[in-house]
Amino acid sequence: MKAVLLETFGAPESFSIGEIPTPAVRPGHVLIRVAASSVNPIDARIRQGLMPNLAPPAPAVLHGDVAGTVEAVGEGVTKFRPGDEVYGLAGGFKGFGGALAEYMLADAELIARKPASLSMSEAAALPVVALTAWQGLFDRARLQPGQQVLVHAAAGGVGHIAIQLAKWGGADVFATASSGAKLDIASRLGADGVIDYRTEPVEDYVRRCSDGGQGFGVVFDTVGKDNLDRSFAARSTHDLSPLHAKGLTLHVVFTVLPLLTGVGRKHQGETLERLARLADEGHLRPLLDETRYTFRNAAGAHRRLESGSAIGKVVLTNDL
Repeated sequence: MKAVLLETFGAPESFSIGEIPTPAVRPGHVLIRVAASSVNPIDARIRQGLMPNLAPPAPAVLHGDVAGTVEAVGEGVTKFRPGDEVYGLAGGFKGFGGALAEYMLADAELIARKPASLSMSEAAALPVVALTAWQGLFDRARLQPGQQVLVHAAAGGVGHIAIQLAKWGGADVFATASSGAKLDIASRLGADGVIDYRTEPVEDYVRRCSDGGQGFGVVFDTVGKDNLDRSFAARSTHDLSPLHAKGLTLHVVFTVLPLLTGVGRKHQGETLERLARLADEGHLRPLLDETRYTFRNAAGAHRRLESGSAIGKVVLTNDL
């Protein structure tokens, strides 16, 4: 089969098109004819050579997000059959082939049927960001109806999904962003209040937006670095003393752990099924960046992500 190969880790130009063997179907797995994928920051960091412990050996096939059609099923798989449209986070790391190829072998527990209301490109934009948002809000923070939630980076890949899921969960949602256009996106997605973090200090928007100025019940941060310290204030080197002083809890999500460790794979598939239902019920829809790419221009897609100018998810359709 044809695949986008990374011969050497480094610049986006390291991608090339080549031929590799089509994966053999194994028990408990399905072979997916890939229709689309999307770029996540972890894909770019692996390509750059910054995560050697997670990287597949060169020539590597990257990307975990996948949407496509089941081509064949392995022994023991009863949930899927050839012709089913599916999506998931299923590879692109050491020991697992990625989605930038004609076919991808996936553990059947890591995928689910694609939301019927979404295109292949839209479905491929969801797995990493939607799983991250769900795990952070519901599996870890145990979000409750009526809570006040602050979502940083409202127009980012995870942030724009977190707004929608928090609203579905009954929260009062506030969101930060860096421009009027991104704040408008947050409002359209359901945010009850928006915050331009460039012009409004943390203490001011905490006083303005949170009940009694006491801080938000949940602060959802995918930015990290200095923003994590601001998140502590809103409610590293990070000084954890603000957590101690306020009795806060810090939850960390690493979405690819079920793939890497094997623990929680069934839960991942079940979460994807739940997310697909939410999409089909009209509660969840991914925001796609206006610039679209194909697999043969994976380098362009990575450059777009790394430019910081993308709004929503950068998606690629399979033209191999």
